[in-house]
Amino acid sequence: MSDPIEAFFTSLAGQAPGRLHRRTAGTIRFELTGGDAVEHWHLTIADGRIAVSRQERPADTVIRSDRDVFDRMARGEARPLTAWMRNDFTAEGRFRFVVLLARLFPPPTAAGQPGRPGDATGAAE
Repeated sequence: MSDPIEAFFTSLAGQAPGRLHRRTAGTIRFELTGGDAVEHWHLTIADGRIAVSRQERPADTVIRSDRDVFDRMARGEARPLTAWMRNDFTAEGRFRFVVLLARLFPPPTAAGQPGRPGDATGAAE
């Protein structure tokens, strides 16, 4: 799968991340913009599992991001909380799901570590 964003969401749906507590429950809708299009991804989290759909449905938290920013997070080149603090994406709704993003995304790559050559992402938290 060549698209890191699609691969990211597919991997979430294909496993029960050990980083999620079984009591975590709720929904997150991602609205990713690129060009004139808006791409929707909807997560339903329950019992330590994540169901993924492409529907534009109501959610507890709505994350709006440029597709390029989200792509960097999906590849582990940027940290979600740092990106949010820098206004690289916006969120409305339940804040706890913004914090949860750190558990869903891959850890930063070596290029995303502070003080390393080639670090253009500002990945330090």
